This record gives sequence, structure tokens and C-alpha cells, in this order.
Amino acid sequence: MTTKPLTIAFRGEPGANSHIAIDEAYPGAKALPCATFEDALAAISSGEADLGMIPIENSVAGRVADIHHLLPKSNLFIIAEWFLPIHHQLMAPRGATLQSIKTVESHIHALGQCRNIIRKLELRSIVSPDTAGSARTISEANDITRAALAPKIAAGIYNLDILAEDVEDENHNTTRFVVLAREPKWATHGAGPTVTSFVFRVRNLPAALYKALGGFATNGVNMTKLESYMVNGSFSATQFFADVDGHPDDQALAYALEELKFFSAELRIVGVYPAHPFRVAMNSTSES
Repeated sequence: MTTKPLTIAFRGEPGANSHIAIDEAYPGAKALPCATFEDALAAISSGEADLGMIPIENSVAGRVADIHHLLPKSNLFIIAEWFLPIHHQLMAPRGATLQSIKTVESHIHALGQCRNIIRKLELRSIVSPDTAGSARTISEANDITRAALAPKIAAGIYNLDILAEDVEDENHNTTRFVVLAREPKWATHGAGPTVTSFVFRVRNLPAALYKALGGFATNGVNMTKLESYMVNGSFSATQFFADVDGHPDDQALAYALEELKFFSAELRIVGVYPAHPFRVAMNSTSES
């Protein structure tokens, strides 16, 4: 009896970095391209996809704003994370050269991560919805004055020549993805380094955020991420998304979450999952 492969939704077109992350993390899975993040989350919620591979932050460009806004409302759960080193290739139709290209198209983050070569070649930047989509557009146009910044896999998919390899400005350029599912799947307590992600909304009290987060400091829990949101059009940032090291069954984190809950109007754990080896290696390097 053959097992049906997982279907994993991602935002973008075939050849996008999210597609690469799926191939690396879940070999043999079926990648389901979606036009928007909303479409990708809807595919998971409806059952069209088993999981979703969604970028949440980049070491150069920072957070992916759409996801931080959409994730708390999605009622989906984080079950894993994946870190992908990002390499951008400058590609164009067959026959193009570095001298013939005049414009370069890609996602706004990719353009921002490759400023040096764009300035060096005096190219005009054109923002595209995603990297692989820009490669497809360039291929269809077949204009040797137009280039794209996209992953290497996209050059093969869309029959483009790579004019310059690995043109990103920073060699530490890395994107963190989260794997989303309809049901929670907590990591086993004590099985290794763990990340806990949660959303909370502070009560309307003086110094509420300071008091809510005090338990993490007093219990020695490392908070690696804290993002704020506007809620219902208010300019008061009362809702937050956070990542911390540890498992809710750890005594220190249990105490910290108990204190957070006391000062919060709402608290929802959205994921308890194994820390990716990249995170573990990164933490070891920073501590040495």
C-alpha cells in the first residue's frame, strides 16, 4: 500500500525559495503554489493542503509583515521551523549579457538584498510579487534588456541563463520558515532544544507589558522574538507574538507563562516545536 505524499502549500510560484524549503524539509512532498499568503493559509485550513511552508523572517530584510498579521487570526499551529540560506542569481533570457540588461525584477526583499550589483550594473529595479514569478515573467517576455533575481532552481524551470551567481550583499542572508498545520503537534518534552510560540494581548493596566514579561526574566527564560500588532485599527499595540526557548512543561517556562497569563486578557500557544539545528548552531556560536 503506497502512502499518499504530503501536500504542502506555499506562497509563490514553482522555483520560489519556499518551494526549495519544502523540497529540503519534506523530500517527496507535493508543493502547492498559492498566489497569496491568505490563499496558502486557506488551503491548509480547508484541507486542500496538509501543511504550509511560510516565511516569517529574514536575517537581512527582517520580519515578513503579512504573516505576523495573518498568523494570529488563522487558528493554525506551528509544528516545525526551517532555516534556508538565501542565494539570489541574476538571470535573463538566452542571449542576454550583463551589458544588455537594463532592468531587474524581483520581490522587494530580494531587490533590497542585492543592492550592490544593482548599483554596479546601473539597473532599474522593478518590484514583482515573488522571485520565481519574476523569473517566469522574464522568460515569457524574452527581452534581453530585462533580468530577474531568483533562486537557481527557477533558471532551470523557466529556461533562463544565469548571468551572475550568488549576488546577495550579505553571506549570512537566511530566511526562517514556519510549518503550519490545522492541529497542534507539541514536541516531546525533554527530547531536545524546543521553541514555544504564543500570541498574547495585555490587559489595560499601567505598565502591563512590563509586568507581563517580568516572569520570563525572573525565571531565566530566553525570549528570542517579540512582535507587536495593532488590533481593530487602534494605534495602541496591545497584541504581541513571541518566541521563547523551552517547553511549557519546563518548570521555568511554566512559571513565566502563568505570570504572563495573569497580566493578559488573552494568551494562546500557537506552537511547541523542535528548534532547528541552524538555531542551535547559531546560539552555540554566539555563546562562544
